Amino acid sequence: LFPYSRKGAMMDNRFATALVIACVLSLISTIYMAASIGTDFWYEYHTLSPAENVSEAGKSIWEEFGSEEADEKTYTDALFRCNGTVGLWRRCITVPKNPHWYSPPETDMTTNCISFSLSDQFMEKYIEPGNHNSGTDLNRTYLWRLQFLLPFVSLGLMCFGALIGLCACACRSLYPAIATGVLHFLAGLCTLGLVGCYVAGIELLHKKLPLPDDVRGEFGWSFCLACVSAPLQFMAAALFIWAARTNRKEFTLLKAYRVA
Repeated sequence: LFPYSRKGAMMDNRFATALVIACVLSLISTIYMAASIGTDFWYEYHTLSPAENVSEAGKSIWEEFGSEEADEKTYTDALFRCNGTVGLWRRCITVPKNPHWYSPPETDMTTNCISFSLSDQFMEKYIEPGNHNSGTDLNRTYLWRLQFLLPFVSLGLMCFGALIGLCACACRSLYPAIATGVLHFLAGLCTLGLVGCYVAGIELLHKKLPLPDDVRGEFGWSFCLACVSAPLQFMAAALFIWAARTNRKEFTLLKAYRVA
């Protein structure tokens, strides 16, 4: 039995290495996902001369952007003109520190951010942004709601998977790691769905409100963190499931060998 026991020890080391790598990948993906949710750089707008554009359109755009009654078209126009950034929870624009004494040559600017309320997250989107009489755009409405809900579902699944993993460690069994792997796989699908919903929502918005000629839009680093998080979750899921299933097979073979 000694040679087989030695081989079993080597297998155990292999499984342990796979589980450690899976845990590290899971931790990194959780950090990336949490950072992407909490930051405001999912999409960024860049204009060549934000200060001049704002001064020509009128300084009232700053007050309208921060108003509770600002509709989608109002704050989107402000994002276009003022080097705006958009996150899942907040929208931000670049404004002068002293707007009442502002003159175009001034370069002392600051960032003004407004949070989306819970009602804003579930508010209906209209076929013509800003026009309440144009009817509800169901595609954009549900895409907006999904991009708000999916990241929290993803984090919740990974946290639940981590609890199952701790229970597996307490029971000294790898078999529950299959459930951890399945939950990580579902979390990866949610993250992938979040990325797809956000891209589709931005594209549909820009069809309704095209970018001005002097404005350039691009996805920011918060969006990139979510994109990186999804494959990390899938890789962690694959390692968890592989380690649990293979260890179970080895244990079954060892048990049958001892009985024989």
